[in-house]
Amino acid sequence: MLSIGEVAKQGGVSVEALRYYEREGLMTVPRRDVNGYRRYEPDAVRHIRFIKRAQDVGFTLSDIKDLLSLKADPDASCGDVRLRAEEKVRDMDAKIAMLTRMRAVLSAWVKECRGTGPVTDCPILDALDSDLKG
Repeated sequence: MLSIGEVAKQGGVSVEALRYYEREGLMTVPRRDVNGYRRYEPDAVRHIRFIKRAQDVGFTLSDIKDLLSLKADPDASCGDVRLRAEEKVRDMDAKIAMLTRMRAVLSAWVKECRGTGPVTDCPILDALDSDLKG
């Protein structure tokens, strides 16, 4: 059995994050020993690492909760998980496209700006102001 500090350290999260995962239903609240301390099974570390790895590839905590539910559901299939991963990839592609458009606009504005002169003649501020008007 492991303490909350041991699980957090081995899982690469803070104790506060671990408690948050418990409150959000991502982790089972462990039983407490006679002193009232949380005592975790060794597989809790693997569970934390699963959560962190899922976050690292872009899943939200809500997404992860859904994945954990699928993982525990004997009627779920790999296809169910794949659908969620495909949806996440589509979301990422949309965000990348939006960021690419934003970067192109901002880069064009930067090229127009000499970086000298009064702020009243700044083409970046003028572009921002004209976008708000129109």
